[in-house]
Amino acid sequence: MTGKHVNLNIGGGLFALLGIVFIVLKLCHVIDWAWWLVLLPLYVPFVLAVLVLVFVCLWVKVSE
Repeated sequence: MTGKHVNLNIGGGLFALLGIVFIVLKLCHVIDWAWWLVLLPLYVPFVLAVLVLVFVCLWVKVSE
């Protein structure tokens, strides 16, 4: 009889933690920032990934 294993990876990193902290501080009225600024740490990894993808595509195009 074999057991089934479930691996759960809750990776988030610094940006996710910072985003959660900013959201909690905003909801508790500790900071009075605009929502786009509070949510900015959550967008940073996506923007970095897009920039790396664009850079790689350009590098491949120039190398041809």
